[in-house]
Amino acid sequence: MTDAAPPAPLAEHVETVRADWIDRNGHMNLAYYMVIFDHGTDALFDALGIGEAYSAATNGTIFAAEAHLLYRQELHAGEAARVRSWLVGTDAKRLHVVHEMVREADGAPIAANELLGLHVDMASRRVAPFPPDRAAALAAAAAPWQGRPLPEGAGRRITLGRQNPRSS
Repeated sequence: MTDAAPPAPLAEHVETVRADWIDRNGHMNLAYYMVIFDHGTDALFDALGIGEAYSAATNGTIFAAEAHLLYRQELHAGEAARVRSWLVGTDAKRLHVVHEMVREADGAPIAANELLGLHVDMASRRVAPFPPDRAAALAAAAAPWQGRPLPEGAGRRITLGRQNPRSS
């Protein structure tokens, strides 16, 4: 591990909270945090060369297999949020993505999102290896995270202190 600053984000996305995203509690409904993070994922995938153009050219895409969302602060209508995105790990068929959402006005941490994505061949709708050029590019993009702790909020699990007997 190193004490150096974390690698710079590979992509950033800014979005403003819409009035129709506000729930009965007067803040952005939990579903729309995921919408903003999903738009951040699109920006990250474009930056990594596995976005829409990649899918159109190769018939390969990414399906989400698991997602974790950590809420820290509220957002209100009209506030802008910035999503910073990293690829923190990859292998032949999978991606480990971490997003951080901050309030644009003051940089306050708002939420974190962690995703496990699977590379899928849309012809078979089955998990498939990345093409060699993309696998190499993804490995290079994730390399700065080797030997570093994950960003704050990543690697968590939900538990009340007991083990799930089915996962043992």
